Amino acid sequence: MQLFRTGVGVAVRVGCSLKDLLCRQFQLDESYVDRRITTIFLDGKPVDAVGSVRIREGSTLALSAAMPGLAGAILRRGGALAPLRANIPRGDGERNEAPERDGVITVKLFNLLTRELAPAFLRRGVLLPAAEAEAFFSGMSGEFRTGCREILLDGERIGIDALERGGWAAGVGAVALSVEGVEG
Repeated sequence: MQLFRTGVGVAVRVGCSLKDLLCRQFQLDESYVDRRITTIFLDGKPVDAVGSVRIREGSTLALSAAMPGLAGAILRRGGALAPLRANIPRGDGERNEAPERDGVITVKLFNLLTRELAPAFLRRGVLLPAAEAEAFFSGMSGEFRTGCREILLDGERIGIDALERGGWAAGVGAVALSVEGVEG
């Protein structure tokens, strides 16, 4: 889903560690984080130690499974070739001890993680510019249509036909979108 490659807004508690965000707030198993999410960027900087960085209001978090080639090997979290990125500023060790509070960050998902994590983010709810949401729904497949049980747009139930027709985003800046699918 292109939507997650460009990034979606997610309401979270900021001021916490990245590990806390991933495991407690996003409810990802710690072993999944350690083994499956092999490349993490926080505000454009690679992160190796998820417990050593704090999430700030407006942060951008990019998550990826293993990437191919030399670049993937160099960017891999804790990988043998990680020292080769010594000239890239790292996100590790930045201490921001601000108290936890409600905030919004941008989450980007790449490769296999898009398929694995995007449905959970859509159930949780994402924030995105209305025009992006309208484009998202106008290109949906029949599989998506049959799998949708309920769609809430800014907290109000809306039919998929209305979303696909478009026009509802005119004059709207951003929307809170959550999608509930039929359990398989």
